[in-house]
Amino acid sequence: MGILLNKKILIIGLHNKFSIAYGISKAMYCQGAELAFTYKNKKYKHKIQNIAKKFNSNIILKCDMRKNSHIKKLFLKLKKIWSSFDGFVHSIAYLNKKYLQKNYIDSINQKSFQKSHHITSYSFSAIAKYCRFILNDNSALLTISYVGSRKFIPNYNLMGLAKASLEANVRYLASSLGPKIRVNAISAGPVKTVSSYGIKNFKKIYSIYQKFSPIKRNISTKEIGNAASFLVSNLSSGITGQIIYVDGGFNTVGLF
Repeated sequence: MGILLNKKILIIGLHNKFSIAYGISKAMYCQGAELAFTYKNKKYKHKIQNIAKKFNSNIILKCDMRKNSHIKKLFLKLKKIWSSFDGFVHSIAYLNKKYLQKNYIDSINQKSFQKSHHITSYSFSAIAKYCRFILNDNSALLTISYVGSRKFIPNYNLMGLAKASLEANVRYLASSLGPKIRVNAISAGPVKTVSSYGIKNFKKIYSIYQKFSPIKRNISTKEIGNAASFLVSNLSSGITGQIIYVDGGFNTVGLF
């Protein structure tokens, strides 16, 4: 029997089979969860439909997370399918890759700062705000962060600030939505995704994790998915407002 049997979970931020959200979806499906998915625009619809079929789901809903009106409509549509549900996974972040290529002070500007924080952090709060009334008691919300939120990582730049905002968001939402809804984040080690390859010298970062993490290897999306499944299950009923590291212990090493 899976730990997510009878749980309905919305997955936000799935792009392809290499994304962290895919590993999470696969793990949650294996644990018995019923899944729904979002897609940003028509360009991604067919791709997400095909992936959703692998998880026995035909629930895919359009939502541009930059727009409050889209988020509101998302839950109006979802409520017609699920009268209530048990939580969501927020696996979205944004920063134009040209700002992940140079020195922080040379890359920062007002427009990119605001857009990165809006999509990466504000969207998490907005989604929670607009769906809270159709969430079941004992629901769980989960987002994805990275150690660059609290330590300097070369070329991570504005994304580090946006992730720091996201982690603060977790703590404030946990207090605001408790006791009926729990809120946590996974701070994952580097994973080979389309987004991560936009970071200058990502391969070097990836190799450093493998060499210096206590487990002497990089983590997989499957391992992130397993941790995510636990955090939205009733087994983690005493955990909220936390940043859980799934990085092979790298965050404990004094390199940065």
